[in-house]
Amino acid sequence: MKKFKFLLLGVVIGLAVGLWFGVNIGRNKPIFSNPFAAKSIKEKAKETASDVLDETKRALRKSLEE
Repeated sequence: MKKFKFLLLGVVIGLAVGLWFGVNIGRNKPIFSNPFAAKSIKEKAKETASDVLDETKRALRKSLEE
């Protein structure tokens, strides 16, 4: 029974650490950074500018196809 408790504890800790690293990898952040930290204004502005650029590209391609 004691081995089962350690196994269960190891699985729970492994899942938590894996989720932590997975979220950071998915967001292109350093692995050990806080995945729940609020984004800075600089990061938000960069994402918004990137989205605007992508939408502009799509609109230009669509207008050229017609």
